Amino acid sequence: MRIGVTGGTGFTGGALVRQLLDDGYEVICLARDAQRLPEAARASAVIGTTDQPGIAERFVEGVDCVIHVAAMFRDVGTTDAFERVNVGMTKVLLDAAEAAGVKRFVYISTMGVHGSVPKVPSDENAPFSPQDDYQRTKLKAEKMCRARGEQGGIEVAIVRPCAIYGPGDTRMLKMFKMIRSGTFFIAGKFDAYFHPVYIDDLIQGITLAATKPEAKGETFVIGGAKYYKLRNYVDTAADMLGVRHPWLKLPWQPMMALAWTFEQLGLIFNFTPPIYRRRLKFFKHDRAFDISKARRLLGYEPQIDIEEGFKRTIAWYRAENLLPPT
Repeated sequence: MRIGVTGGTGFTGGALVRQLLDDGYEVICLARDAQRLPEAARASAVIGTTDQPGIAERFVEGVDCVIHVAAMFRDVGTTDAFERVNVGMTKVLLDAAEAAGVKRFVYISTMGVHGSVPKVPSDENAPFSPQDDYQRTKLKAEKMCRARGEQGGIEVAIVRPCAIYGPGDTRMLKMFKMIRSGTFFIAGKFDAYFHPVYIDDLIQGITLAATKPEAKGETFVIGGAKYYKLRNYVDTAADMLGVRHPWLKLPWQPMMALAWTFEQLGLIFNFTPPIYRRRLKFFKHDRAFDISKARRLLGYEPQIDIEEGFKRTIAWYRAENLLPPT
């Protein structure tokens, strides 16, 4: 089986490529920079992006399954930019895959399409409530992919990962740094629910969605075995670091206003804001899910709890000199 992976130079895509290769699959990557691909995958890559003529067609040639991980996520960008990357480039890739006779297209979406869920736990049928351009465009692309699958020209499976973390991730690094230094602040009541997923568990779920016949036409939330009160999640990180639990509380609305200001200045002066509104919603939105559908249909079974996951993540940060050794 030959599997095409986009976003192979990123955290999730890179981990996926390495595991697929270890599992014996033939893997081809679509990437902007071959030097950032996992070593074993560099000889099998198409360099470019799907908005360049002919790139998508070259990438999907002879491929049995496409796993579309790449997306505009961390960047501060305009609505048009998110639309172009997350929707437009997905359409180009989907068109090319269907035309080439690719059997299955796995679209990696996000649990964020649900916003703050109305009940805990929720599942794949929770109402949609995207809160920003990233989530809105991911949902739009997800619906486009699903509709194409329903037309029968190509099989489609949707994966909505929960909050991803693990060795190689730097999105959570700021949280760990701030907790360790005693500067982590709490915005609002700090009583939301949070659902993490360790990178190895997510890769298991994605691989099952790509290879199991039962995944055809289905959508799966892929999360860890447990969800947590956000306070418990953060306090566990502090415990694994061996430091005091965060205690500094700041009001919600003023912090959101400050984040908006930083985002606008970042667009004007081309710098990365220190805080984002999207990240502040970490403190307020309930995001916790029942993963029984993935367990039932795919045989998915998460293996890593947050204590072990945090231990491995902190060890990687320290090995990479991203956190002090003690």
